[in-house]
Amino acid sequence: MKFFIKGKDKLNGEITLSGAKNAASKAMVASLLTEDKVILENFPRIGETEITAELCEFIGSKIKFNDSSLEIKTPAIKNFKVTSLSRKNRIPILALGPLLARGGEAEIPFLGGDKIGPRPVNLHLSALSKMGVEVETTSDSYIAKAPNGLKGTLINLEFPSVGATENIILSAVLAQGKTIIKNAAVEPEVLDLIKMLQNMGAIIGLGANRAIFIDGVKSLRGTSHYIIPDRNEAVSFACLAVATNGRVFVKGAIQEHLFTFLNALRLLGGEYEVKEKEGILFYRRNGLSSLEIETDTHPGFMTDWQQPFAVLMTQAEGRSVIHETIYEDRFGYAADLNSMGASIKISVECLGELPCRFKGKGFYHSAIINGPSELKGVSITVRDLRSGIAHLIAALTASGESEISGIEEIERGYYKIDERLRSLGASIKKTD
Repeated sequence: MKFFIKGKDKLNGEITLSGAKNAASKAMVASLLTEDKVILENFPRIGETEITAELCEFIGSKIKFNDSSLEIKTPAIKNFKVTSLSRKNRIPILALGPLLARGGEAEIPFLGGDKIGPRPVNLHLSALSKMGVEVETTSDSYIAKAPNGLKGTLINLEFPSVGATENIILSAVLAQGKTIIKNAAVEPEVLDLIKMLQNMGAIIGLGANRAIFIDGVKSLRGTSHYIIPDRNEAVSFACLAVATNGRVFVKGAIQEHLFTFLNALRLLGGEYEVKEKEGILFYRRNGLSSLEIETDTHPGFMTDWQQPFAVLMTQAEGRSVIHETIYEDRFGYAADLNSMGASIKISVECLGELPCRFKGKGFYHSAIINGPSELKGVSITVRDLRSGIAHLIAALTASGESEISGIEEIERGYYKIDERLRSLGASIKKTD
């Protein structure tokens, strides 16, 4: 499938956020911890959640989709060995805890997901080992057993990984004893998962300095949970408004989820107005000025925000810099933007102030962007989800027509994106 896009239109109007991709899929996995029915409201029907639904149904879940909600019930674990998914993503490894808690064993395939370099699972496996899990790695899967059950323990993460933190939480809520996670991730999606589990009967506390405390319980019950709005969508639509010099009201955007982005946007020359309990209006003041940003764990500038923000930087006056400190290979999109007329140079140097795990290791994890550049439409193939949305924003900013292939990657995280953008005045068509 492809998108055909004509750029240079100012986008104006209102767009409503979907439920967060990175919260909805984790909530589906959390539902595996109980035999009762779980209802997930504000549920996004996107590629990521469809793959997760396939995973859950294979395990034994019964799923019913409604207009904007999902009902899921897993009365019994029918398959502890997950092998027949039509497509890989990163979610199956999070099912280890629920499968071990309810069945004592699990087998899940290797990770997939965005093509942004390797995502090692050593933090996951090390934590599970401390909880009494024996893990065997085969050529295409992980096999896990907990012969004496899951045990609470102290886990000090060397990096505040979102996935590892979620995996430990999902494993600890039904474990024996108390689990303490130090240096845990505290992203809004992690807190959303904690809220859901609390409502299911879990005992989870938050401490200072990224500490999470979990007292294991014997069982969990069903619940109804509202998925938080997608902050990555909010940033994408904000960048789109500013890049096209339009005015877009993003309904459902939550200010406290976006503090660092909002500051960066204002420093660059964008502007916003928060409408209490409704959303945020985004637009441009006048011209855009260069800026230096560094990605970081929450509450820092999120790694998923740098790709759409890079498109804004191509339109800013002067030399802008992005220092990526979360993933070592996330500038593949730079070549595509350069083919459209941008001036982006990637570097192995640490062009920032934050301590960086990639210093001196030869990874291209910084980008220098000189602007403003006149972007022109080209033919592009999407590399991964977040670079895909950068391609889309760039195409709507560029003169002429762009052809974007591989849009399945974009649709994995953005619900009916073409229809929603047309409502803002975008010239975008989808073909098979």
